[in-house]
Amino acid sequence: MQLQVEISNKQILRIAMPIALSILVPNINFITNNIFLGHLSEEALAVAGITGVYYLVFGVMGFGLSSGLQAVMSRRAGENKADEIGPLFFQAVRIALVFAFFGIATTWFLAPALFKYALHSEESIKMATDFLRIRIWGLPFLFIYQLRNALLISINKSKFLIIGTLAETLANVFFDYAFIFGHFGFPEMGFNGAAYASIIAEFTGLVVIYVVIHFGGIGKTINLFSSKKLNRDSIKLILQQSAPIVVQFAISVGSWEFFYILIEHHGTQPLAISNIMRNLFGIFGCFAWSFASASNSMVSNVIGQNLEHRVKELLFKISKLGLLFSISIALLINIFTRLFLSAYGQSDSFIEAAIPVARIISLALILQSVSTIWLNAVVGTGNSRRNLIVEVVAIVIYCIYVYTVLEYFNLPITIGWISEWIYWISLLVPSYWYMQSNKWMGRKI
Repeated sequence: MQLQVEISNKQILRIAMPIALSILVPNINFITNNIFLGHLSEEALAVAGITGVYYLVFGVMGFGLSSGLQAVMSRRAGENKADEIGPLFFQAVRIALVFAFFGIATTWFLAPALFKYALHSEESIKMATDFLRIRIWGLPFLFIYQLRNALLISINKSKFLIIGTLAETLANVFFDYAFIFGHFGFPEMGFNGAAYASIIAEFTGLVVIYVVIHFGGIGKTINLFSSKKLNRDSIKLILQQSAPIVVQFAISVGSWEFFYILIEHHGTQPLAISNIMRNLFGIFGCFAWSFASASNSMVSNVIGQNLEHRVKELLFKISKLGLLFSISIALLINIFTRLFLSAYGQSDSFIEAAIPVARIISLALILQSVSTIWLNAVVGTGNSRRNLIVEVVAIVIYCIYVYTVLEYFNLPITIGWISEWIYWISLLVPSYWYMQSNKWMGRKI
């Protein structure tokens, strides 16, 4: 098995495109949920925005753990130390299960109080609480699934991600339709049906990926199943690399939840529109995140090959490809805006109000595509603490802006969504400067 990567456009696309599809599919699942819920009521669509972002706060904890693990495993791949990759993975699974328990306990005991304080509608509070007390049980499956994705990316087997995500999508669409509306002999569960469908879909994706790794012979190559004993040194290393990223992602999405709470104060329609914008960000931003993930893995791999002097060359290649995809997507969004928005079954006045926000999002996606590549390159160098500092500064700027615009001056949500431009620029500038400074050279993980 070839573990070392080449610095070429072909290699970048070979890694990034399967990742894009693997990220796209969960977002299609989320959009499917919202399209079905949009046909239930505007309120269901609005509450789905709050619950979706809440679940994402914990979901990105797993993504942060997998990102840190991916950097470490990619470094071992670059060093041709395949036998050390599998044992690292099993230590990460232990950490993930602890994270999942924390997420479940927090949701059951603290989330109701949070929503009572933050939301104005009693009906919305009840809907959000009941939904999340079901949905949160999918966390263990989601976390381990994310770790398996990181494993496949780090050993240049990202093409297998498509199989698991395809299975997850088919399961989600089927059970969404069956549970929400009560088809195929299942009871009609309404809003909560989407929660049960998502859990089943996450479990399905996990099982399929496990089968692929087991029967594809990948496990033997990387020593995956040979050592399951507790290894404190490996756990310490994984936490050192992952903990800052976990905190970074958690506060990032937590600030998004803060943004949605402020939007809720403007009414049901602005909240529903913002939920659709999150869908837009998710489905079209998957290409940005795929190149970002490739940046993390390839930078770490190239450093492991003792080719530090070629890291910037690699990053400019990834950035050019990321920009090409994001500009193309931005054009599609602006041309077919009305077609995309009409899928949610809302009124013409709703669509007219949403169109200007979609225009703002399209430019934010271009900024995101470059920002995430350079930010994740810092992760690849092993300096995840630097990422946390950059994120904290960007979030402070973001939160000050959205509070001032939406709460203090009570301006329209169109102005509020400009916060995305400010956020991505605030991440890009210090990340780019750090990589250009060469202060990351010589760092070992």
